Amino acid sequence: MIANICIRRATLADAEAISHVIIQTLEEVNAKDYPTSVINAVITNFSPEQIAAKMNQRKIFVITEKNYVIGTASLEGDLVRTVFVLPSKQGKKAGSLLMHYLEEVARKENISCLTVSSSITAEGFYQKLGYSVLRNEYYGEERTIIMEKKISGIP
Repeated sequence: MIANICIRRATLADAEAISHVIIQTLEEVNAKDYPTSVINAVITNFSPEQIAAKMNQRKIFVITEKNYVIGTASLEGDLVRTVFVLPSKQGKKAGSLLMHYLEEVARKENISCLTVSSSITAEGFYQKLGYSVLRNEYYGEERTIIMEKKISGIP
């Protein structure tokens, strides 16, 4: 388990740290499931400038440990986006805490179902949290798994 953690809305000052978390995770973890060409193409979407621009379109959150960004997740309407945790912090509940936080935000906004485009790498993670597979989508060599979860407590 991780100590001294906090989940909060990301600010522009977090863009570089968020970019670092995403790129490091893609290179060290997702690269086991995807060819280098796919990883490199995905990385081009996550420069600090692009993260900052995405803050206008979605609610981006960070999880910090001792004020150091160790993970990120975002919500764009009923879509879960860009869930990444530093490789050294994976398996220690940071990702689950982020997802539960997003579900709580969705509940407060009366969103009854969340959808996520999962990587092959994260499919098992989402299944453990109660997400079920709807279908596969392909973008060239990149396969993503579209999954959803009904949010309890919403009529």
